[in-house]
Parts: sequence; C-alpha cells; structure tokens
Amino acid sequence: MTMTEPQQTQQQAMSGRERWQQRFDNSRVRQADFTTLSGMEVDPVYGPTPEQEAADPDFERIGWPGEFPFTRGLYPTGYRGRTWTIRQFAGFGNAKQTNERYKMILGRGGGGLSVAFDMPTLMGRDSDDAMSLGEVGHCGVAIDSANDMDILFSDIPLGDVTTSMTISGPAVPVFCMYLVAAERQGVDPGVLNGTLQTDIFKEYIAQKEWLFSPEPHLRLIGDLMEYCNAEIPAYKPLSVSGYHIREAGATAAQELAFTLADGFGYVELGLSRGLDVNSFAPGLSFFFDSHVDFFEEIAKFRAARRIWAKWLRDVYGATSEKAQWLRFHTQTAGVSLTAQQPLNNVVRTATEALAAVLGGTNSLHTNALDETLALPTEQSAEVALRTQQVIMEETGVVNVADPLGGSWYVEALTDKIEAEAERIFDSILRMGTSGLGSADKEALAEVVRANAGNKGDDAVWPMTSGILRGIEEGWFSSEIADAAFQHQIALEKGDKKVVGVNCHTDSVANELEILRVSHEVEKEQVRELDTRRAARNEDIAADALARMVEVSRTKENMIPAMLDAVRAECTLGEICNALRDEWGIYREPARF
Repeated sequence: MTMTEPQQTQQQAMSGRERWQQRFDNSRVRQADFTTLSGMEVDPVYGPTPEQEAADPDFERIGWPGEFPFTRGLYPTGYRGRTWTIRQFAGFGNAKQTNERYKMILGRGGGGLSVAFDMPTLMGRDSDDAMSLGEVGHCGVAIDSANDMDILFSDIPLGDVTTSMTISGPAVPVFCMYLVAAERQGVDPGVLNGTLQTDIFKEYIAQKEWLFSPEPHLRLIGDLMEYCNAEIPAYKPLSVSGYHIREAGATAAQELAFTLADGFGYVELGLSRGLDVNSFAPGLSFFFDSHVDFFEEIAKFRAARRIWAKWLRDVYGATSEKAQWLRFHTQTAGVSLTAQQPLNNVVRTATEALAAVLGGTNSLHTNALDETLALPTEQSAEVALRTQQVIMEETGVVNVADPLGGSWYVEALTDKIEAEAERIFDSILRMGTSGLGSADKEALAEVVRANAGNKGDDAVWPMTSGILRGIEEGWFSSEIADAAFQHQIALEKGDKKVVGVNCHTDSVANELEILRVSHEVEKEQVRELDTRRAARNEDIAADALARMVEVSRTKENMIPAMLDAVRAECTLGEICNALRDEWGIYREPARF
C-alpha cells in the first residue's frame, strides 16, 4: 500500500522501532504459539532502542523488517504473519504418475506445486522426436500437449493451488497449455496464481536450455509480461533464477550478482514495452540456491533484498514498496548432495533449508537424499517434505523476524557480499553501451527514463546490453568455470572437506533402493501422442500454427495466437519447430 504524503511525513518523524510497531499492529498475525519450547515469551522482533538507533547513522542499511531497504525481510511480522510456502519440486514419467505424486505432496502438507519437466519438454521437443529417444520422463514429466496438462492437474483445482513451472526455453507455449488446462477445468485464467520461470538469460549463462538466439526469446518474454500484466495480475511470469548459475559452479556473490543483473535486464524489457514499473515489477520473482555454507547463504539472501530495493527505486523509478520487494523461492543445493553415504544428504538439506528460512525465503523446496542417484522415491520425497515441517513446527524459527539481524558477523558478511555484487555489476555495465558504472545510479536512471517505451535498435538499456555482450563473448561462462575450477582444486587438496567423499569415508550404510522410470513410459507416451494427433482436426491445427507464425512477423502480442494453437491440440514440438523454422536456432560459439 502506498502511503500519502502526510503519512510519510508522520512515519519519518518516528523512530525505526515505532515505525515497525505501527506496521506490525496493522498487519495480520497467525493464531499460533510464539513461545520457546520451555514456554518463554519472545518478542516478534529485536533491534536497537530509539537512542541506540539514533546514535548509529549506518543502521538504516539494516533497518527493520518490512521497511526499505528490506534487509531484514519484506514483512514486519516475519513468519508470524505467514510462513513460507512449502513447494516441493516434482515430476517424473508421464502426467498420470506425476499427478499421483502431487496429490501425495498436497495431502501431506505441501502448500503449492512445482513442476519438473523432462529433457525433451525443456528443449521444446515432442516425445516422438528422434532427439527425445531414451529421455522421455527421466528427469521430469513429459508434456506434449494441453491434454497432458489436463491429466497432470486432474482433480487439482488450479484456481486454488499456486503452481510453479521450472522451464525457460519453451516456457511460453507450456504456459499456454497451463491456461488451457485451467479453462477446461472451468477456472477463470484471470484468477490463477503461480510462477513461470521463463528466465532465458540464465540459460545462456549456465544451463544451456535455449531454443533460439536471445532476441526472439526476449520478444516472447515481453509479450508474456504484457499479457500477464493485463490479464492475470496475480501470476508471476518470470522467476529470475540464480539456482542453476550456482549449481554450475558460481560463488555466492556471482550467483547473486548475475541473477540480479538478469532481473534488471527484465525490468528494462518491461520498460521498453511501455509498462509501468510499479505494475509489472511485483510480477518478477527470484529463485536462489541455498548451499551448505550456513552464514554465507543467510547473508546472500539479506543482501539480495537490499540491492534489489535500492536499484528498483534509484535506477528504475519504482515508487511502490511492492515494486521494490525481492520475493524469492529457494531450493537446497543439489550440487551439495553426494552419491557416497547418501544418508548424510538429509543433514546437508536440513542445514541449507534452515539457512534459507533464516534468510527470509518466501517459499522453499528441500531436495531428497537420493536425488544425486535418481529421481526421488516416495519415501525420500516424504523425508524432504518433513524436513521443512520440522523446521517450521518445532524449531521456533518462525517466532522472530530476522533473528540474526544485528549479528556482527552476519551484518559484515551481508555488506561484503553486497559490495562484491556491485563490483560484478560494474563489470557487466562496462561491457554494455551506456559507459556508466554501478555507482552512477543517477546517470543510469536518466538513461533508463530517456529510453522508456523504446524497444527499437536505438534504445540504450545499460544492463541488458552488458548481459547480451557477456553472453556473446562467453564472459559469464568463463567466470563460472574459473570459480568451479578453484573450488575443485580446494576439494582435491583437502582444503575443503566433504564428509564421505574426501574425509570420514568409512560407512556401514547399505545401498539405497532408487526410483527407476521404465522404458514403457516412453513407448506409452509416444502411442498416446499418435492417438491425439489422429483425433484432432488437422486443418484447424495447421491453420492455428500458420496464424501464430504470421503474428510472429508483426508487433502483435503472440500469446492469443499461441493459445489458439494449444486449444487446437498442437503439440509443444510443433509450436517450437514452427518458430525454429521462422527464427532459426542458436548454437553457442566454440571457445578455447
């Protein structure tokens, strides 16, 4: 809620604690026991007295929960108002099998769904494509058409359940299938709530799951932002992902800086479409890795909120608090899991999950102990779910907002990570066309204002131009590779320890039973796809595809035409191949 000028003046005259108290009193608090295990009463927040705060001119960089720059969290209540959403990432085999897993997760206390897709789907290919052979259903669920999406969410009311979908290259057509599935359930798509990843920058930087060159992808993402801003206001069309950057070997500061830079690029994309930053920025969310270095991760999350708020206000002109908020989902670090002594992964995951919670995550996925070997079994998925529930219900971490705020170590580490991120922003900006640095925020803001509404070739978008050049020259990949190499050297020398791998290697544990996806899943999926193609009206499907391609050659928004293609049961591969034929494919240049 935006305050009036008299309200702002009144708030500014208050001490920080008084401002926090006023916000807290006006917020909804859950009915729950907020005492320690021994029954001791605890305050909802801790911080300096008004006299101590007044004597510390630097305290504003820390601030109070629910107050700019949001170092200590977005809400004055912390988790007393609302706990994080338990959103377990799941998908394997076909849509029917994954639907059963979703019902298990929701039935045992999960608060939202997060869809994992198989590799053919992630690459925009049908299950019967020659390049899909042997991969169908193996790292996620196979989705070929809207009919699969119907089955995936069968008996799960999409109007009531928030759904995250982790896919970027073919994200827009998959999103259209999700909308059509909602229509077929009788749900008004305008009320849907959830998140689509859609983050194509990180694909070129780390994960490598793209379809086209960056520009056509950005065109689709811009269309999606416009469509959701106008038609589905609660839905978040972009989840800017640092997770895959970290999993590729980046440091915590690199993960933070590369991810936020990508986010600034998408803000510039929205502004280029003439959208109001106060309207579309709340639809941007983030997705971070929570690694095993406990305090470094907490500091990273706190620095992320602070940096985002400052840049959105000072460079991109956001005036509403919601537009300055950095809301993020966290997943525990898959790369920290070990095949050796896999039961130790439960401890690693619990530690990483606790760091995410103490860092103020808005939703959380905990990895299963066997994910380094295969897709999770139902039992290991339940243990991962219960890990979150033990943290939420038993540890008392939900009682106090930002309980580590004011810690000398945590605050110093937060400042250090923020400074390193700003240094990396400088490197990205220097590769761009503005000639400005991270410290030149007023000048950057002038450039942004001058180009708002201009999506032509003459537009100067400082962060976007730096990102695109960094992708083209392989700078991001090189930086990540160097960091990963240094970490590997430290492991091999024994300077960094991994229990069960390079120390404490003796074990009495037996081998785990793991989930195996039968080849019959692929054969059945291909048979079903043939049946669907035979049952549809080929003329309507062909006309819808042709119309979508025609729209791609204009300035018209492509989402309505793509929705029509999906309603005609055009497959994901058909839609993506039609656009590949129009836009070409992208191959990363060889580098040595």
